Amino acid sequence: MGQAKFTIKKRSNGEYMFNLKAGNGETIATSEGYTTKQGCKNGIQSVKDNAPDAEIEDLT
Repeated sequence: MGQAKFTIKKRSNGEYMFNLKAGNGETIATSEGYTTKQGCKNGIQSVKDNAPDAEIEDLT
């Protein structure tokens, strides 16, 4: 199995988005739309910076 990775795509409306893919290629997270590619890259960096310590809040 490969390594997890972020992929950046351009939507049909011109916005950028990213997916986080598991090592097996399955999409495990999808972002909001960003008006610029740099904004999208900033979103990826935010996930990288904040996710390792993120809590799980069960709202069920």
